[in-house]
Amino acid sequence: MMQSLQLVRHCISSARFVLSPNCDERPDNKNINLLTVHNISLPPGQFGGSFVEDLFTNRLNPLDHPYFESIYQLKVSAHLLVLRDGRLIQFVPFNKRAWHAGISSFRAQSRCNDFSIGIELEGSDFIDYTEQQYQQLVNVTALLMASYPKISADRICGHEHIAPGRKTDPGPAFDWHYFFHKLKEIVI
Repeated sequence: MMQSLQLVRHCISSARFVLSPNCDERPDNKNINLLTVHNISLPPGQFGGSFVEDLFTNRLNPLDHPYFESIYQLKVSAHLLVLRDGRLIQFVPFNKRAWHAGISSFRAQSRCNDFSIGIELEGSDFIDYTEQQYQQLVNVTALLMASYPKISADRICGHEHIAPGRKTDPGPAFDWHYFFHKLKEIVI
């Protein structure tokens, strides 16, 4: 069982905090109403190491892997990363706008970065996520729903849902039914 999470100044107190410069002020902090689930692995399909942290902090070395030559100049981030073992790294406080969604739309409302919280799972579209990740994502989601009451179960989606055709994550390996079943157990 994972420990109970607490929010302090829009950050999860037990998460390791690594500030990403790839964020800015939200246009309306009161309008945080969407949770977007992503996946990331660098290089693709490989887990561990500091490459995701390096990308989100603009320190990714293009010489470390051929794939990095095409992405090292991106200015991207997420609010939170859930590692394979369930540990958390927070890059952006939830009240700030992280640059995670790109060109996106949810229910005819564009610019999802303005009103959403982005959570990355260390993973890949076609590699099963770990039980520790599901449990931690459920715990984080419950905390965020309690702290930002405009986020409800019907306002949780994948990057693939807000940027269809452009993004595919968290992909077919993510079990939405299982996630919502586990969430329902603790939220209701």
